[in-house]
Amino acid sequence: QVQLVESGGGLVQAGGSLTLSCVASGRTFSTAGMGWFRQAPGKEREFVAGISSSAADTYYIRSVKGRFTISRDNGKNTVYLQMNSLKPEDTAVYYCGARFKYGTFSGMYADYDYWGQGTQVTVSS
Repeated sequence: QVQLVESGGGLVQAGGSLTLSCVASGRTFSTAGMGWFRQAPGKEREFVAGISSSAADTYYIRSVKGRFTISRDNGKNTVYLQMNSLKPEDTAVYYCGARFKYGTFSGMYADYDYWGQGTQVTVSS
């Protein structure tokens, strides 16, 4: 079993920044690909960014590329999402997911083995 706990969400004005953290416990974190997803009210959960187990590979969706940065510290069992130049459309509950297959990430929600409880990000205009 793996437990994932997100933190760092909050209310921020447009143009501001937040850093989300996701701390893992249980199974070996360093072997998991990690992904950040978000879900806005009335919408499906959306893939935002992913990072491979070794951090050699990362990926961002077009709408956040250049503004968000995903990183990880395997010594601290933590994955981060640095979010800059936030926009109102970034408002959502953000979730981290862990995927142990091949240590890779995926853009598909169903490919992840474990999820955190989510952290709310609200960007005011």
